[in-house]
Amino acid sequence: MVFSLLRCFNTKLALGCLLIAISSFNYGFDNQAFATTQAMNAFDKQFGVWNAKSKTWVLEPSWLSLFNSLNYIGFAFGMPSAGNSLAEADKPGVLLGSHVSARYGRRVCMFSMSVYALVTATIAVTSQSREQIMAGRILNYVYVGMELAVVPAFQSEIVPASARGFIVGTYQLSLIFGGFVINSVCRGTSGMRNNRAWRIPVGLFYIVPTIIMFLIFFIPESPRWLLKQGRVEEAKANLIKLREGKFTEEQMDLEFRELQAALEFENAFEKGTFVEMFHGINLKRTTIVVLVNFFQQATGQAFASQYGTIYVKSLQTINPFNFSLITSAISMFSIIMCLLLTDKVGRRPLLLLGAAIQTAALMTMGGLGTPKTVDYSSKVGIVAMIAVMAVGFGIGWAPLTYVVTSELPAIKLRDHALRLGFSVNVVINFAVNFSIPYLINAEYANLQSKVGFIFGSFALLCFIFTYFCIPECSGKTLEQIDYLFHNGVPLRKFGTADVPTFEERVVAEKVEEDIVKPQKIEREDQSGAF
Repeated sequence: MVFSLLRCFNTKLALGCLLIAISSFNYGFDNQAFATTQAMNAFDKQFGVWNAKSKTWVLEPSWLSLFNSLNYIGFAFGMPSAGNSLAEADKPGVLLGSHVSARYGRRVCMFSMSVYALVTATIAVTSQSREQIMAGRILNYVYVGMELAVVPAFQSEIVPASARGFIVGTYQLSLIFGGFVINSVCRGTSGMRNNRAWRIPVGLFYIVPTIIMFLIFFIPESPRWLLKQGRVEEAKANLIKLREGKFTEEQMDLEFRELQAALEFENAFEKGTFVEMFHGINLKRTTIVVLVNFFQQATGQAFASQYGTIYVKSLQTINPFNFSLITSAISMFSIIMCLLLTDKVGRRPLLLLGAAIQTAALMTMGGLGTPKTVDYSSKVGIVAMIAVMAVGFGIGWAPLTYVVTSELPAIKLRDHALRLGFSVNVVINFAVNFSIPYLINAEYANLQSKVGFIFGSFALLCFIFTYFCIPECSGKTLEQIDYLFHNGVPLRKFGTADVPTFEERVVAEKVEEDIVKPQKIEREDQSGAF
């Protein structure tokens, strides 16, 4: 599998995909740095309040709720779809990630967001008050949102269809690997008694944006984006740069003609409106995109990623910083396995497996927390189930949400659908992160690990939804997927359906136009004569 993928990549494409993937490290840095430093005594002392009863500095649930959810306001500001046309980018209400990527290109978007990230890193690392650290995190998530807007789209536009699932999935792998690195640093600094304990991990936020700033313009710009700007020769030259040495001239010409035909079709219907997403076959595609993004967050991944360290600290079973390293390593291994398998066994089997594992782990975790007094062995079991849940999330929904979301929208409505899908993702992520402290803490709902019943129920629904509603699109181009939807192929048969080549479709259309239609008109005229 690995060797078949490598045959698709020349040096320029491989290095380009690697650099784009490295950009996602900073999402993992932010995500896990703040999640892990919340369990540090130095962080608690700097930003917490004194608890006279326990005689310690604590981060009260209400502040934790805001600290781990308000950042998604910044995320939403930077996030919407990266594939917008210029006409869409000019409309009021289109936010930063969409606007910069659509108007100025994928590379300029990545450069500008990296410059911005250096500013927000400075705000965070110099924080003295809880208001400043809150503002730093919210503002930094504008950068993270822009990253989600541009990275999956850029990757999907420059790689061959046979490797698209693997490469787009590296977005989540990069995020998890960045989390593993930052968790390793946090483990090393957790014993420090001063603010260096959390400032050293946060200081790593400078590294990745600096690398991207200096190297991003060595990557060829997206051929699809260049074609949308009317820069045909440059688009073809860039496609050749990304394919030469691994594909024949005939294969490159065919791919370029497919791309031109798809964009001509898209331009012919450029005035697709938001309302059209809910008409006819578009409603089915929009619903799938929305629910895929809904279930990724509703199944409770935030409980492990955002609150796992601080919750394990409260259980007093295992060193919470060791736990964060363990879960990061498990997630990274699971995602690597997913990426190696997704273009071979398909998206659906891995999504089903991931949802099944999450359901079992979450329900078990909830069951272990039902006794009035939870003993030590049950607490160990709860910790283990959090890790198992991470396996399920990593092997399916963590990386494949972005793959499926980028594959399914209608071409003429792709921007609207992506924007809606990712917006739902952000809203549910916000809701879950905001609610968890109130659900688990004693002074509020006091569910503790019984939240597993809530998230486990959503995971079960996720499994059912995947089985009946998500089509298999591995190995098919975006244009072929569009063809299958428009020709009414049942969702369950997408994986085995044969799609005519571009040349075959041209011939079929010519036959329809030159022979079938005139004969039909002639028969109608003859029948009318009688």
